Amino acid sequence: MNKLFKAFIVGSMAIAVISCGKKTEQQAEIEKVEKVQVTKLSKTVIARHIELSTSLQGYETMNIAPAVTGRIEHIYHDVGSHIKAGDMLVRMDQTQLNNTKLTFANLGVEYERVKTLYESGSIPKQTYDQTKLAYEQTKQSLDFLTENTFYKARISGVIAAKNYEDGELYAGTPILILTQIHVLKAIISIPESFFPLVKKGMNLQLYSDIYPDHAFGAIIETVYPTIDAATHTFQVKLKVANDKGLLRPGMFVRTTLELGEIEAFIAPYQAVLKLIGSNNRYVFLNDNGVAKRVEVTMGQRFDDLIELKANGIKEGDEIVTVGQGKLVDGVKLEIIK
Repeated sequence: MNKLFKAFIVGSMAIAVISCGKKTEQQAEIEKVEKVQVTKLSKTVIARHIELSTSLQGYETMNIAPAVTGRIEHIYHDVGSHIKAGDMLVRMDQTQLNNTKLTFANLGVEYERVKTLYESGSIPKQTYDQTKLAYEQTKQSLDFLTENTFYKARISGVIAAKNYEDGELYAGTPILILTQIHVLKAIISIPESFFPLVKKGMNLQLYSDIYPDHAFGAIIETVYPTIDAATHTFQVKLKVANDKGLLRPGMFVRTTLELGEIEAFIAPYQAVLKLIGSNNRYVFLNDNGVAKRVEVTMGQRFDDLIELKANGIKEGDEIVTVGQGKLVDGVKLEIIK
């Protein structure tokens, strides 16, 4: 019994020693002080702008792809030809069209005959309705075949591609591609944080390395209403005047979107930390000698400075700019100069 009691006392003492050791380590961790440097936050007036780049596209592009298949009788234009709306582009095989013309002519005669008989009361209305329906349906087929046999341009532009020659069998690939170049468009992606500032009708200038001393006017025609969840950007469509024809679809252009002046918090870029495994950003503030972690969103960058946006920061706050990499929330701080 004495042996068991002694063993119990020894075990209890060992547990107590271990517990005291852990408590001492935890206390030392809590009382740990990190040396840091801080900078006071203040609002600064900044000219907000975004540097963007994109490739130009024809404002409208038309694939010349008739709805009827068959042999191509004649292609009226080659690559590079300038086309006006209404110009003839392609003539397809006319066999089906000619057969429909004959059918329509015969139905026209029959329809007039039946109409006269119906008006005189010689035939029932059902016979008249059936003949009229056949006539109107054949008229629609004739119009459809005429449009797709003698295929005309619906927009003005230039022939950008030609995929067939006269006499070849058309199998679905566009025969020609017609694109506009007197007016172009460009689609640009803008970070979601700027969504409230970008408006339809804004003017901007485009620049191409091909014409380094020339600026091309553009206007924001459409601001797309949704945000891409993967990239956190939204798209804007630009309309670009190209009266002199210097620009071409596919050219690379740059632009600066000016969004006016605002007051914002600016801090050293290195003060912002990134959470491993995510795109979340945060900083540490000096909260009465204790590190306080605050989630932030980065805005515009100015060399080694960055705009910060967050609900948890205010003017006069001290942001940790040196030593922040070793901080944890709640650790004591020693401010050094």
